[in-house]
Amino acid sequence: MAKQMGIIPLKGTIGNITFYKTKAGHLAREKGGIDANRIATDPAFVRTRENGSEFGRAGKASKILRTAFRALLLNVGDSYMPSRLTREMVKVIQADVTNLRGQRNVIDGEAEMVKGFEFSINARLASTLYAPFTAGIDRVAGTLKVDIPAFISINMLASPAGATHFKILVAGAEIDFEAETFINASAASAELAINATATEVMNLSVNVTANSTKPLFLVLGVEFYQQVNGALYSLKNGAFNALAVVEVSGMPAPPPGP
Repeated sequence: MAKQMGIIPLKGTIGNITFYKTKAGHLAREKGGIDANRIATDPAFVRTRENGSEFGRAGKASKILRTAFRALLLNVGDSYMPSRLTREMVKVIQADVTNLRGQRNVIDGEAEMVKGFEFSINARLASTLYAPFTAGIDRVAGTLKVDIPAFISINMLASPAGATHFKILVAGAEIDFEAETFINASAASAELAINATATEVMNLSVNVTANSTKPLFLVLGVEFYQQVNGALYSLKNGAFNALAVVEVSGMPAPPPGP
C-alpha cells in the first residue's frame, strides 16, 4: 500500500495499480486476488464455487421476500436489513438435507427459520409491541391472520418521544422462490391515539391462494405517527417503526403414497 503524493489525486485502476480514497487519504495498491477463471475451473476451488452458488440463491431469495413486503418496508428504517436477511436465507439453504452441497435451495431447506426475523434493528417488534398476539396460517383456506386482544397503548407500546398515534400492520405473502414471483396482501388497523383508553380487539387477516404449495410468510408491524395541526406524519422516516416475520409455513408435506 502506498500513499498518493501528486497534486491531483487519482481514483480507479491503471494497469495493475488501483487508486482509491480512504480516511487516511488517497492511497494506491497493486491489484491482487485470484484469477476469476481459476476459481471457476480449478478443482481446488470446488468448495468456493459451491458456497458461491448457494450464496447467490440466498441473495435472490432475500430479494424476492423483501420485494413481497416492499410497501411496508418503505416505512421501516434499517440499511443493513438486506444483508441480514440474506444471512438468514443462507441458514435456510444450509438446512436442506435433500440436495448435494452447492445445489441446496430454499424450497428444500427450512423456511420456518426466518420466523422471528426483525426487519429493523433500530426498532424491534419484540421490544416495541408488548401486547400479546396470536399469529396463524391456514394453508387450506389461504388465510394468514393476527389476533390481538384489547390493550392500553400507553402501557403496551414502547412509543418514541413525540408519537401521538400508531397503526398495526399485517401482511402475508405466498412466494415462489424458483420462479421469483409472489402473491401478497396487507391489512391495517386505523390510526389510533396513544393513550390510556383500551383499543378494540383487532382481528387482522389477509388471503393468498387456497391450498398453496408454496412457502407462506406472515409479518406484523407497528407504525408511529405524530399529529400536527390535524395531520399525521411518520416519525423520522420510519426509524421507529417495527416489522417482523411472526409466522411461516414452509412447503406442505407430500401426500401419503398408496
